[in-house]
Amino acid sequence: MPDTHRAAQPAAAAPAPPPRPPFRADHVGSLLRPRGLLAARDDFAAGRISGAQLRGIEDTAIRAAVRQQEAAGLRSATDGEFRRESWHMDFIYQLGGIRQVQDDTIRVAFHNKQRTYQWAPPSAHVVAPLALTHTIFGDAFTFLSAAVTTAVPKLTIPSPSMVHYRGGRSAIDTSVYPDLGQFWADLAAAYADQVRRVYDLGCRYLQLDDTSLAYLNDPAQRAHVADIGGDPDHQHERYIATINRALAGRPPGLAVTTHMCRGNNQSMWAAEGSYDFVAEALFNQLDVDGFFCEWDDERSGGFAPLRYVPTGKRVVLGLVTTKHGQLETKDTLKRHRHRPALPLPPMRILLHQRRQRPHPRPAMGQTRPHRRNRPRNMGLRVVTSGSGAAVPAGGFADPPAGTVEKQPVSRVGTLEV
Repeated sequence: MPDTHRAAQPAAAAPAPPPRPPFRADHVGSLLRPRGLLAARDDFAAGRISGAQLRGIEDTAIRAAVRQQEAAGLRSATDGEFRRESWHMDFIYQLGGIRQVQDDTIRVAFHNKQRTYQWAPPSAHVVAPLALTHTIFGDAFTFLSAAVTTAVPKLTIPSPSMVHYRGGRSAIDTSVYPDLGQFWADLAAAYADQVRRVYDLGCRYLQLDDTSLAYLNDPAQRAHVADIGGDPDHQHERYIATINRALAGRPPGLAVTTHMCRGNNQSMWAAEGSYDFVAEALFNQLDVDGFFCEWDDERSGGFAPLRYVPTGKRVVLGLVTTKHGQLETKDTLKRHRHRPALPLPPMRILLHQRRQRPHPRPAMGQTRPHRRNRPRNMGLRVVTSGSGAAVPAGGFADPPAGTVEKQPVSRVGTLEV
């Protein structure tokens, strides 16, 4: 006989959806190359090892990097960009219609307070209609997906802006694109195709790296844009519109962020200036889920540009804690927590550190930038607030939705550059 006196059992609550990237603690992609990988690249360039041998060494280094990111409690992991010679050109050269050209008139300069380094790396010229002929970095992402166990695999690629920024109109064949309107349309279409393809491979966290949106804050960089026939006052708006066009049809399950830095290489940089110049268009128009930015130092400016972030928009901003090639101390991190309240609408703030981007090798006969002693763990650190508490299993908890955090998080995954 049924037990009519038994209390009705409440329906089981639906499981909470997994948190959407970007996460409370995240890193923006590249990691310092292990010494063994650097040596292997030199051996490959000299013909002492084969491409298959180099790939095996890369595989081992990537698996170790993924294990380290997961052990640190990070919810996302990248391959450290260990397969790339250049963070952006390795992608751009694989676009249909692009030719690699050694153009000595286009030079890249990095500097800090101690020294300046300048060279003319190969550049990309548009010699045919732009198209995506294959999924770029598809194999690299598939390997990363197989290597992770707890983390979301994140793929980083250069944004569409980087195809145009360095050479501008002079690097686009006028017989192919007499009207730049078609160039922008084809560029956005090629990127939209790439977005669809990597999603089909399982990518749910994609990052577009765009140094141009940080460079254009620098009056010297805007002068360069004018010199090569660009529009220094509105070029950032064109870039934002092109990115939005490329992302317009992205699947709802794909989180997209953008990372903007001023060209970090060997603890030097290429540009300076507050985000004020691009901030209004950047925060109100660019259709991405989060922003990784450099903040609050003498070359990145203060927090005033955050006044342009619209109220209620879900934004994650990166607060830089690296100062010119070394990690900040715990005491310095704690001082960040006691600064005056920031002019923030409801948003979330992510604390990350400035990374070291891989750049092309100098041309034959040029001096390689001084190679710092690299830590054996590729520079990944976990910094605590001084309590000594261990990072909890499962990583870094997200704050309640809609909260305003006016100080850095107490436990952060960081990079040493």
